[in-house]
Amino acid sequence: MTVHILLADDHQQYRRNLQVSLDAASGLQVVAEAEDGAAALQQVRDMAPDLVLMDVALPVLSGIEATRQITANFPGVKVLALSLHADKQFVAAILNAGASGYVLKDNGIQELIQAIRMVAAGGTYLSPELVGYGLDKDKA
Repeated sequence: MTVHILLADDHQQYRRNLQVSLDAASGLQVVAEAEDGAAALQQVRDMAPDLVLMDVALPVLSGIEATRQITANFPGVKVLALSLHADKQFVAAILNAGASGYVLKDNGIQELIQAIRMVAAGGTYLSPELVGYGLDKDKA
């Protein structure tokens, strides 16, 4: 089964590079992109992806608020946060908003693919650097 992915990040070149890498991975397909949180919400309505890779810091509507609205209104859509920010407040905020995981952008494509597969299968994922925070989705 193919996991259909929406990329929500305000950096166009990053989205393009990520799309190429994810589309090359077996069982993953990028079906839409969004440059801000409001556009991500609209793309979820229009494209019904299985999973949204959501940058935490987005313009117009933050990734945290977009995640809150997506998980409240589209319960079948999983959200995986993807960010440069390793700050505990960002991690806790997006997990509390309903994200099923948090991956640091610095950690490479193999970790991201692993996280996508885990979250798409109904699990949760935190980058190894974040595990020491003592956070998990139920307690964040």
